[in-house]
Amino acid sequence: MSNPVYGKKAAESRKGKSRSALFWVLILGIILFLAWTPFQTALFNGQMLEFEKPIFWAAILACLLLFLWIVQYYKSFQLKEQRDWLAVGVLLLPLTYILSLISAASHVLAMNMVIINCIYAIMFIIGLHVFRDKLGNRIIQNTIMAVAYIIIGFGLLHWFGQGKTAGAIAKWFSNTVMNGTYTHAVMIDSNGLRLTSVFQYANTYAAFLMAFLFAAVFFVTTSRKWFGQAFHSFMLVPIILSLLLTLSRGGLVLLPVVFVLLLLFLKPAKQLLWIVYCGVAGVTSLIISKSVTELGLQLNETFSGGTALKGWGILIGASLLIGLLGWIIQSLVAPKLERALDSWSIKKASSLWIPIGSVVIGGLFIFLFIGTGLKNILPQNISVRLENINFNQHSVLERFTFYKDAMKVLADYPIIGAGGGAWTSLYEQYQNNPYTSRQAHNFFLQYLIEVGIVGFIIFISFILYIFYKYIRGYIKDNEAARNSHFLYLIIVLSILIHSILDFNMSYVFMGILVFLGLGGMAAVMESKPVIRWNLKDSTASGVYSTVVGLCAIVVLITSIRYVQAADAGMEARRVVQVSTSFEEIKKPLDKDLSIRPSHPDSVLLLTSLYQTVYSQNQDEGFINASIDLLNHTLDKEPYNKAILGRLIEGYEVKQLPEQAYDLLLNNAYKFKWDIEWYEQIINKGYDLGSKALGTGDIAAKNNYFTHATKAFSQVQTGIQHISTLPEGQLQGRAFENSSDMILNAGKMYFMMDQPEQASYTLRIGIQDDLEQANQQEITRWYLAALSKQGQNDDALMEKLKQVDPSAEQSVQQLAALQF
Repeated sequence: MSNPVYGKKAAESRKGKSRSALFWVLILGIILFLAWTPFQTALFNGQMLEFEKPIFWAAILACLLLFLWIVQYYKSFQLKEQRDWLAVGVLLLPLTYILSLISAASHVLAMNMVIINCIYAIMFIIGLHVFRDKLGNRIIQNTIMAVAYIIIGFGLLHWFGQGKTAGAIAKWFSNTVMNGTYTHAVMIDSNGLRLTSVFQYANTYAAFLMAFLFAAVFFVTTSRKWFGQAFHSFMLVPIILSLLLTLSRGGLVLLPVVFVLLLLFLKPAKQLLWIVYCGVAGVTSLIISKSVTELGLQLNETFSGGTALKGWGILIGASLLIGLLGWIIQSLVAPKLERALDSWSIKKASSLWIPIGSVVIGGLFIFLFIGTGLKNILPQNISVRLENINFNQHSVLERFTFYKDAMKVLADYPIIGAGGGAWTSLYEQYQNNPYTSRQAHNFFLQYLIEVGIVGFIIFISFILYIFYKYIRGYIKDNEAARNSHFLYLIIVLSILIHSILDFNMSYVFMGILVFLGLGGMAAVMESKPVIRWNLKDSTASGVYSTVVGLCAIVVLITSIRYVQAADAGMEARRVVQVSTSFEEIKKPLDKDLSIRPSHPDSVLLLTSLYQTVYSQNQDEGFINASIDLLNHTLDKEPYNKAILGRLIEGYEVKQLPEQAYDLLLNNAYKFKWDIEWYEQIINKGYDLGSKALGTGDIAAKNNYFTHATKAFSQVQTGIQHISTLPEGQLQGRAFENSSDMILNAGKMYFMMDQPEQASYTLRIGIQDDLEQANQQEITRWYLAALSKQGQNDDALMEKLKQVDPSAEQSVQQLAALQF
């Protein structure tokens, strides 16, 4: 048996100490925190008002937990070892987000991310110390597993049509329950019904299930008591079945990757047991998947108690079988297997052969289920998803596009990044085609563009250092010490690897699990003394506790204020639905904006209110107040399209079309794939140029027409680019010419004495059916442009004359015009 590595003797000595009442209060607080957070849509940072309040409440609760930690641990806190200094290093993570506020694309979203990273730092600090206590570590691990199993059961209740039952329980502590059910616990998209449980997003739920599938298998193989072995085995089928019901291709692709990586940490006997449990539970889940899927589809369409009971009967029956089998294997087979392979286990590289073999076997299974008739045992929606796993599939191509576009953002914000929420604010400026995605679908790239190279290096160094030191300590440790904190490695590795393909860490609950896990890994990592930075115990604990405590007070006060702001913003939304009173609606908006002056949701609602009142009484004060507030907000939210659009409306209402047009032109580069933005530039440019022409201002006319036709040319370039997208990649939003754009662009070329360009442009819009007035006008101007060049189109003229007998005369009149 190897000796404990540096730093672990102190940890062991604390296990025997009596635990204070404050310790138990802290443990209870962590338990309640972990039980509450997932049911708030897993604290999704959705960059919208309705998602904000639970996140700020989580920050308040995290600060309160930190205060308990300070009182409990400040006397014992030291800065003597490498591990201790990680509690200092983690503070750099929120600090890099604070630094990125300097160049933040959105101040509101950036501040939200500062708060979120403070939560992560707090959970790491708490985990780093609490998980050194043997009993505290065991309690929190059991809590994490219990919460995970509750989430899985919660999701299956919704799959079997019992959302009202689940909602009746969750409504007491969740803000996501509406009309008696948890919103979108089963989501619907182009693939049909997909299980999401508390997350409202199937792919993140798949990442969660993947982590806790391996966690369950780990506890099956390490539990000493029979009921622990049986219960964790029992949960394998619900987990795998839930994973299949998410229809997540990313989850199914990355599951074997994480599985193989985790196998490398295990001895051969444990590796074989993991493979057996996953294989047996997986096959059982596949056998019942077709009937459970069909029953779930029926129940979500029309609920029937008998049908639901049948579904639960199938699931529980299969789970009981695996639970019994798991207990038998652990009781009778596992000990013999470990003794048989004991001599092999001590050989070098012995842990490599089974993972390599599992890769080969896994590849064979993938081939069988994708390339042969074996896929017919699966439900149709699952088999279709499996068939579509390839690199030419649209979601893969789109993700690669996101990643390339993210690097374009980084090129413009390389050092300290563009602040929290940078992707949401900036992606339309850098996107390759007109997709819509407020998330980059890659946590690491999203983090990189938010905090830049400096912040990313700090973050990735922090993560890799913990992994490196944990693995070194893991290699030297005995079996019991390895198992004590291995759950944290499973959670962190699973979630972070899946986050390469998705935005799991945009769910703050997932981030809390990761940083608690990192704290758990750091608690038992190989930790050597840091002699150069060795401080007196009293100095270290006093200074650190003071600094952290003061920062927590700032975060606490800020979070409380932000909760008040979010409450006021939501109250204004409720009031506007039932009241027309200006003062009644304005009161909560003023409160929100007094706390967060550039909060976009409330700014938009208040300016809408101002413009409505102005339209009723024509009091200039209201429209001026609207414009002033919007301009002030744009200083902090320069990329917010809705704010810009409202300001353009305000200028139009105030009869200032020139200022509106300048705003359109100056911000067009931010939304280069928004066809409506281009339409406004082209159509308003034509109107303003025609007006200038009417007053004899030729220079102004040419200026407006030049900018508008340049925008039309950019649209044509964009349409041509879209045609070059790889087969299978969806272009996203519509991006095409409208008849008004074509007509006005053609007229402008004509009025700038560019008949060749005018005819080329107008020809794009000519259709076979000339019944519509707009089509007739396009055709008249086209024929006039041809006439200007000494050309004609007799067939088209005859066709036009059939719907407009005076067409020839009208064309001659247009051709004779001089501008």
